Amino acid sequence: QVQLAESGGGLVQTGGSLRLSCTASGRTFTSNAMGWFRQAPGKEREFVAAVSWNGGSTNFAGSVKGRFTISRDNAKNTVYLLMNSLKPEDTAVYYCAVGKMRYALSAISGYAYWGQGTQVTVSS
Repeated sequence: QVQLAESGGGLVQTGGSLRLSCTASGRTFTSNAMGWFRQAPGKEREFVAAVSWNGGSTNFAGSVKGRFTISRDNAKNTVYLLMNSLKPEDTAVYYCAVGKMRYALSAISGYAYWGQGTQVTVSS
């Protein structure tokens, strides 16, 4: 059974940083892209960032480009999201996901497995 466990969320002030981690268990995903999405209250889930199967390609939403970094460690079956210069509008539940393919896609439909989410709250 595939499970994705996110960690690293919390409360931070505007301008602060957080690093999210997501570790997959049940099988390895060294041939799959991995991504991060977020959902704020009353809003639809949206793409944040993705990394290709070997870490060679990344993709970011315009709202986080230049502030967030995504990386992966295939030996640990783990993907990371380093979030810098956080803003109140970054407040959301953050979900990691495993892609159906190797490429760092932004579409939700491109992802097969999802974690339970971790809350990130940025205070003003």
